[in-house]
Amino acid sequence: MKHFKQTIDTVLEYALVLLMGISVLNVLWQVITRFLLKNPSSYTEEIARFLLIWIGLLGAAYGIGKKIHLAIDVLKQKLPERKRRRIEILINGFILLFAVLVMIIGGIYLVNLTFDLHQISAALQLKLGYVYLAVPLSGVIMVLYSLLNIAGLMKNGKEV
Repeated sequence: MKHFKQTIDTVLEYALVLLMGISVLNVLWQVITRFLLKNPSSYTEEIARFLLIWIGLLGAAYGIGKKIHLAIDVLKQKLPERKRRRIEILINGFILLFAVLVMIIGGIYLVNLTFDLHQISAALQLKLGYVYLAVPLSGVIMVLYSLLNIAGLMKNGKEV
């Protein structure tokens, strides 16, 4: 179980570093073409926007896996161990529920709708369904992390 989580972490880390690197190069090219060449590139703004969507959503999933997401844990820290474990299971259950209902089901609906309506981006002529695939993909990763955390809490009292 721990090895599986580490594999997901590593894949996400490399994917996010790659996406961030591409984003930096893209914005650098945008600045060069706009200010040095005086001929702004027409597609770099769109690429930056799409990369930001992917980085934000995959980064949110990564944050859940690493337990670095925003949390207010003042009350939880004051509880005894047994109640704290129950609260953590409940929190991971809510994350799981949100990821399934909103991210996966809603994301799949969004992707299908954009493909059905043949929506394409203005500059790149890219089908927007590919951009929105980040939503259900991130939801699946969040579900995996939540299930691993719940299983770890039930098995040995600790999240994976």
